[in-house]
Amino acid sequence: MGLSTHVLDTMHGGPAAGMTVKLFATQGDTATLIQSLTLNHDGRTDAPLFDNDSLKVGTYRLSFDVAGYFKAKGVQLPEPNFLNVVNLDFGVAHADQHYHVPLLVSPWSYSTYRGS
Repeated sequence: MGLSTHVLDTMHGGPAAGMTVKLFATQGDTATLIQSLTLNHDGRTDAPLFDNDSLKVGTYRLSFDVAGYFKAKGVQLPEPNFLNVVNLDFGVAHADQHYHVPLLVSPWSYSTYRGS
C-alpha cells in the first residue's frame, strides 16, 4: 500500500474531514512539494499518497493545516495560534513496507506514530 495518512480530531471526537495536507520529499533543509490534498469524510486520503511501486527510500514531510481546520470548524483560537501547521518529518527505510502516518490532533496538542 505504500504511504498513507489519517487524521483524528480529538477535540470533537471524529475524523478531521476537510483538513488540508501537503506531502513533501525532503533532503537536508530542502523540501519539494509532491502533492497537496484535502482529507475526505473519514479523515483519510482517497488514495494512498504513494503506492508500493512509487514509494522510495528517503525522507518526507507531511504538513497538516491544523489551525485552518479548527478555524473552519468555528473553534475560537488565540492569536497567534498555539498550533498552526503541524509538520511531521519521517524517514522511509524500507520502500517495500507500508508506512501509515496517523495524526491525532486538537488545537493544543498532537500525537503520531507509525501505524499499520
